[in-house]
Amino acid sequence: MSTLDRIKKERIEKIKKLRKMGINPYSSFCCKTQDIKKALSMIGKKVEIVGRIFSLRGHGKLVFADIKDSTGQIQLMFKFDLLGKEGFKLLDLVDVGDFVYAKGEVGKSMRGEISVFVEKIKIISKSIRPLPEKWHGLQDIEERYRQRYVDLLLRDDVKKVFLERTKIVKLIRSFLDDSGFVEVETPILQPVYGGATARPFITHHNTLNEDLYLRISDELYLKRLIVGGFEKVYEIGKDFRNEGMDKSHNPEFTQVEFYWAYVDYHKLMDFTEEMIKFIIKQTKGKLTVEYNGKEYDFSSPWKRVSYKDIFVKYLDLDIDKINTEKQLLKYIKSKQLLDKGEIEVGYANLLDKVYKKHIRPKLEGPLFLMNHPIEMKPLAKRVDNDNSKSASFQLLIAGEEFINAYNELNDPLDQKQRWIDEMEIGNRGGSEYQVLDEDYIRALEYGMPPTAGWGLGVDRLVAFLTNQHTIKDVILFPTLKSVKTIQKEV
Repeated sequence: MSTLDRIKKERIEKIKKLRKMGINPYSSFCCKTQDIKKALSMIGKKVEIVGRIFSLRGHGKLVFADIKDSTGQIQLMFKFDLLGKEGFKLLDLVDVGDFVYAKGEVGKSMRGEISVFVEKIKIISKSIRPLPEKWHGLQDIEERYRQRYVDLLLRDDVKKVFLERTKIVKLIRSFLDDSGFVEVETPILQPVYGGATARPFITHHNTLNEDLYLRISDELYLKRLIVGGFEKVYEIGKDFRNEGMDKSHNPEFTQVEFYWAYVDYHKLMDFTEEMIKFIIKQTKGKLTVEYNGKEYDFSSPWKRVSYKDIFVKYLDLDIDKINTEKQLLKYIKSKQLLDKGEIEVGYANLLDKVYKKHIRPKLEGPLFLMNHPIEMKPLAKRVDNDNSKSASFQLLIAGEEFINAYNELNDPLDQKQRWIDEMEIGNRGGSEYQVLDEDYIRALEYGMPPTAGWGLGVDRLVAFLTNQHTIKDVILFPTLKSVKTIQKEV
């Protein structure tokens, strides 16, 4: 029998003993009058607290324990002459990990540690599986993600990150609310996926007998609301993309998207700068952020650079001259910019591959990268004085894209043709392409005012602001390969 099996068996026996004593080891009893943080300040007064036992030490007629709740930790002192014979009999059935109720006066131990001198104890939830040893915990990083509940118990710094995440999301929401935006909810299950260039997850609705898609973006439904008369709308929610996983990608991720009528992408850059600075100032108290050993300064103004200029600077490649798939493929092969397996179908996909491999990692930011080739933005308007470029920008920080934004294409004829061109890329073998949404075209035919909008990756922003080097550390339960699949592979 393994050590774990032996411990579990011993604890199950204790549960049986408790039941024989007429004690429910999973009681609904609750008589909490103070949280632990409050109890620490109540020296000389009686308290009733509840929490999880994290350590037990001592023997005979004097036993110590550490108990924690969500507000803090305090020491419990169990003295035989105070707790009595029955109390000590119950104490023999308490293990590390159990939830208990304790009543007593707050004082100081001989060593000066604030403690509750326990007069009454009750077990209110018995643990069967022992916690990992405190100082080592879960060493395997994947096990930490898989058993996040244990990770949170043993590491206060992990819990702190997720509390910070909650604060950041609240700040995003309050900034948009205060700016006159209306928060809405749009469908996650969609008959046609759209709003981004990404592969979807497919599911099936039994009653309708139709395939549906988990949304890859909120965009097309939010813009339908602009058609319907809203002028400022946003949504914070989950999107899903059936793609690879790395330090900045998870198949299920959180995004905030907003759409704003009667403004353009230049106005959005000003607004974005104001918003991100507000969030940083509220979380950091200053406009500098330490990330991955580097300091990033968010003082205004942030640089604005064209997509064309960045290619000239880093690769001496003029995308105005090399502007077809055939020309670009020839250039890539001559300069050996991509491996054979990285070659994609379509000018936009090829250019994006080269950019992400050779340029983006060098862009520290904060930087607005503007005016991408129109082929890369099927939902964006063209720049007025250059039809080959989109009126768009991305916010780059630490070599990663945080925000994607543009003037929204509101010409239904142009939009339909763009999607037809996109689907031709799919027919030629392209791995990612957008598809035609006839209902959205119908909405545009009713008329949509000039509009600009953007999407912000919440997970990436939180990871940056909390100095975490993978978004898995800011997603409570990131997507992982199942244990069953791993066992099959072995």
